[in-house]
Parts: sequence; structure tokens; C-alpha cells
Amino acid sequence: MAHPRAGQLADPSDLINIDEVLGAYYDKVPDPTNPDQMVSFGTSGHRGSSLDTAFNEAHIASITQAIIEYRAGQGTTGPLFIGKDTHGLSLPAWKTAIEVLVAQGIEVLAEREDEYTPTPAVSRAIIRYNREHAGGPQADGIVVTPSHNPPRDGGFKYNPPNGGPADTDATGWIADRANELLADFRTIARVPYEQAAGKVVRFDYRTPYCTELALVVDMEAIRTSGLRIGADPMGGASAQYWEYISENLLPNLTVVNKVIDPTWYFMTLDTDGKIRMDCSSPNAMASLVANRNAYDISTGNDADSDRHGIVTPDAGLMNPNHYLAVAIQYLFGNRPGWPASTAIGKTLVSSSMIDNVANLLGRTLIEVPVGFKWFVPGLISGELGFGGEESAGASFLEFDGSTWTTDKDGLILDLLASEITAKTGKTPSQHYDRLVDQFGTYFYARIDAEANREQKARLKALAPDDIKAAELAGDPITHVYSHAPGNNAAIGGIKVTTDSGWFAARPSGTEDKYKIYAESFRSAEHLAAIQDAAKQVVSEALEG
Repeated sequence: MAHPRAGQLADPSDLINIDEVLGAYYDKVPDPTNPDQMVSFGTSGHRGSSLDTAFNEAHIASITQAIIEYRAGQGTTGPLFIGKDTHGLSLPAWKTAIEVLVAQGIEVLAEREDEYTPTPAVSRAIIRYNREHAGGPQADGIVVTPSHNPPRDGGFKYNPPNGGPADTDATGWIADRANELLADFRTIARVPYEQAAGKVVRFDYRTPYCTELALVVDMEAIRTSGLRIGADPMGGASAQYWEYISENLLPNLTVVNKVIDPTWYFMTLDTDGKIRMDCSSPNAMASLVANRNAYDISTGNDADSDRHGIVTPDAGLMNPNHYLAVAIQYLFGNRPGWPASTAIGKTLVSSSMIDNVANLLGRTLIEVPVGFKWFVPGLISGELGFGGEESAGASFLEFDGSTWTTDKDGLILDLLASEITAKTGKTPSQHYDRLVDQFGTYFYARIDAEANREQKARLKALAPDDIKAAELAGDPITHVYSHAPGNNAAIGGIKVTTDSGWFAARPSGTEDKYKIYAESFRSAEHLAAIQDAAKQVVSEALEG
């Protein structure tokens, strides 16, 4: 059930008290024995709110010290790139991290206090540095962001020398060590920020990232097309980047909203009534969608710009799965510099329309669990030309097959929509309509169901034999997965398929819920039947 004001502009009662949020960051001290207040890395970093004693000075000092010890153990001795987004908690956490890093003698490369850095720009900086210093000390990085989470939240994640999100071995070690440090966090060596700032190497992330975009997207075709392009940073870290692109590279691009404010007062409420900078949500993107006829292509990004949202005059906001299918079909038909063996990567909860596109292209499809970290090895080696996940996150190779980023890059996916339109004369949504004509309409949705801590742990450990049902929504079950077919990694849940659809269930990392991803190849009614059946199948499995 949608909130009654979903899609409407936030009013004063919806806004955070930024002074309260910042005060809690320093004043509240976590209980290291309380699971809700401990360090916990989800699919991409530690997230929480200072108000809940889940993202505070103690957490950041402890995680940073753990990262220092981890990188030393891995032999990573080069500089560390650190960037922050526009969430209110990002600046104080960024300062705390710098205080600890400098105290330990780490060479820190960072933007200035009033600058913001998209996640893909940090990934790109790491990759560029390590490419230029091959054989020498390697760099790694930290991104201070909770991605699209509400304004009250903070986030902190580690990117190793491959430039992508850290894998589970790394995050598990870092979280365990950080929790050991949490009880005595005040003993962690630090240099006051006013002194540490003088030892930081101020790094320009923006200029090289933007000027190198021509390596991965046909910027000239976009520039000469005459397309009217609207880019909405949604108050996030891409604001200064889109401004640079508009002023220096694409004069036909308009930055729709240049406001940066930690309350996000200009946002429309998401489906649940919260302010959430989710560029894949029609309600969060309502303002841009309402103005879609002003531009030939409109785009949005979340707060750290690793996600993309594509709006066209003919369709409004595209479903992320639809755009991934179109992007894959276009890229593999228009990147002759990519080897014929280059494969397509998708998360196993993404639409099966992508499977159809892969078959049409004659390309290998590699399905992995949820989390962009699973695409990192393939994007580094060039085995994958494209890696994309259902939540509007993707990246792809440069024209010559070289690595661009190994973290999600919302800016290049936004720009690709303009390239597609400029070079084909059709919008991405019109291209998806052609796929529907060829393969039929696919009905996809994600919903949540209630689950306590014990039930979530049981769900995460389910095996195919735990599923006793023989059919799903009237169709025989053809397969039950607990591991991804592309890399045999545990999916942290299950996926159940039939010839007419599928569902996957995974526990939420932050709430007492589990997520049900489902798709029907028949109808919206059949999708609803799959969702209802999925709850029953999971409930029976959890009861044992």
C-alpha cells in the first residue's frame, strides 16, 4: 500500500533536523554488544543513522582503523582515495576517517570540503592510478555514502585496488575487526582534522573523469545531435559533474536542479512516504517525470550517482530492467572493439528479458548473486562487457575493451540513453517496445514481507531440498537455486523457476523484512499469483 502522499513534494514535517543528526553523530556512543549498534556490512558497506546509534564517530573511527589493518595485511601500500556524497553525515564521517588515516601515515587523496564525489569517480581514480603505476604500490579507496538511503542515514564502504566494492571476505574481516575496536574506539590514533587537512593531497576527481567520458560513451554524437537533455542530480554528488559536462562538453544538456541541501526538501516522497533519493522509483522521480516533455531524454541519479534513472517523453520513467535489456542489446551491437567472447553479466533477480537479448546476440550470460562486487573480476579482465543489476546499477567497458569502472556508474548509463537516441533516432523505451513485440510483455516487481532476525537467518541458509512445493502459481517448478549459476556463489536465499515465471527471496540487511523478486511471462494477475505463492513457499520452508 502506497503512502497517501507518495509522489508529492516533501513538507516541513518530513524533513530531518540536521543539527540533531550531526549532534548525535558525536554524542551517541554505540553499545558494542548490541547487534543493532554494531558494524555490519551489507551488499555495499555499513549504513545506519546517528539517531539510532548505528552510524556514529565510534563506528567510523573503528571501521577506518580496520581498513588500515586490512590493507596492510593485503600488501596495499599506495595512496588511499576517499570521496563523499551530499548526505548530512558524510562530511563528519569523511573528516573522522581522514583523522585516522593521516595519524597512521596513509597518503590520503581527497576532494575539498565543499566538493562531492560520485562513487564511480572514486572507482575510476583507483583504476587509473593503478593502471599508471602497474608494478608499483597499489591504491585503494573509501566512499562515504549510504547511496539512495533517506537523509538521516550515513554510509561507509571500502573499495580495494580493483576499484570495485570489496568482496565478502574483505568486508567480513573489516566488520569483525571494527567491532573488536568499537569498545575502545577512543584509543584509536587520530590527528585533529585541522592538522590532518594540511597533509591531505587535494585531488580533482571531476576533471579527469568528465574529460575521459569520450572513452566509454560517444559524446560527440550526443553533442552534435541537438537532443534536449535534462539531468537531475537529485541533490546528490553528480551535481557538480553534470554542471561541468553542461558547461564544457554538452551545451545541449540542462542541469534540472542544482540545489544541494542535506534535508532534500525539494524531493517528492517515495512509495513508503520517506524521502529517498531512488532514481528508479516513479514516486521519488515524480517531478522529473511530470516534466518529461521538456526534454528528449531526462535522467536522474541517486545521492552517490552509482544508479541511473531514464525518463523518455513516450514512456516516462523506464523500469530499470527494461533499460538494462536495451542497453545490453545496443552496446553489444555498437562496440566493435569488444572481443567476440565478451559476456553479459546480470544478477539472477534481474528480468529474464535480458536472457532473451543474450540469446539474440549469441553472447554468454553470466548470472551472479545480488551485489555489484560479483561483476568486478569480469570487468577487470574484460570477460564481461557489461555488468548490471536489477536496482538500476551498471557499468560497461570502454570502446577498446579496457576497464572503465568496477563500481556502478549512473552517469555513463544516463549518457548512454542519449547516445542510443542520438544514433538510432529512437528512445530507449521505444527500443524496449520492439523487444516486447518480439518476446512478449514481462511483468516484474519486488515486494517485501515481514521476517524477524531468526527467520532471516534461516532464509539466508535455505537449500533446494528445503523447498517442498512441487508447483508455483499452478505451474510445475523446474528448478530451485541456492547458488548462482554464473559463479556458483551462494545467493543468500533461494530462486524458484517455472516455464512461466520465477521468484527469488532474500533477507533484508537492514530491516525485519525479506525481499521477494518475481516475474511473470504471462500477465499482471499471474505475477500477483506468483508473489502470493512465493510467500507460502518461503513460509513452509522456514517452518521446516
